[in-house]
Amino acid sequence: MAGSWRARAQAGGMLLALLGWVSSCVTTFVPLWKSLNLDLNELEVWTMGLWQVCIAREEGAVECRAHGSFLALPPELRVSRLLMCLSNGLGLLGCLLAAPGLEGWRACEDKPGLKRRLLLTGGAAFGTAGMATLAPVSWVAYNTVLDFWDDTVPNIVPRWEFGEATFLGWFAGAFLAAGGLLLACSARSTRTATPPAPTCRRPPATRGPAGGHNPHPKNTDLVI
Repeated sequence: MAGSWRARAQAGGMLLALLGWVSSCVTTFVPLWKSLNLDLNELEVWTMGLWQVCIAREEGAVECRAHGSFLALPPELRVSRLLMCLSNGLGLLGCLLAAPGLEGWRACEDKPGLKRRLLLTGGAAFGTAGMATLAPVSWVAYNTVLDFWDDTVPNIVPRWEFGEATFLGWFAGAFLAAGGLLLACSARSTRTATPPAPTCRRPPATRGPAGGHNPHPKNTDLVI
C-alpha cells in the first residue's frame, strides 16, 4: 500500500514539475509580460516581455523589436532575465535527476539509497526553480501595479497592465514548487526494508537410539 502511494505521489509530482517547467520556459520567451492599450489608437496593442516589445495591429500584423542594451533595461527586467534562465536550467536539471529516482524507472534498481538521493535532489531542484520563477514574475507585477496607480503620472498617459505571461508565470512557479515538494516527500517516506531480526531457536534435543534409551548408563545402573 505504501509503495503504491509513493508511486502515485512520484508520478503526480513529476507531471506537475514537467508542466511547470514547460510553462516557465514559455513565460521566459513570450513578449506578454505587460500589455498596453492606447486610447488614442485602439487598433494597436502593445505588449512587452523580457527580450522584446511587440505591436499587434487590428489587421493581424505583429511587429516586434528587441530591447536595446541590457544595461539600459529597468532593474526588474535585468534580474528577471537572469532568474528565469536560472529557473529553466534548474528545471532541466531536476528532470534529469528525478527521472532515474522514480520507482517505475529501471535504472539503479539495485541501489535504493542512490535512487532516494536522486529523487530528493531532483525535488529540491524543482522547488528552487519554482522560487526562481515566482520571484521575478511577482516583482514585475508589483512594479506594474505601482506604475498603474502612480498619481504623479497624468491620467491621459496610457499605463501598462498585466499580460498573459504574468499569470502563466505564477502557475508555472506554483506547479514547480508543488511537484518538487511531492517528489521530496515521496523520497523521504521511502525506507529500505530491513530484514527481521533472527529469532533464537533452541537446538533440537538429541535422542538416543530407537526406544528412546540414553546410550550412556545412569549412575544407578553402575555396578560397584
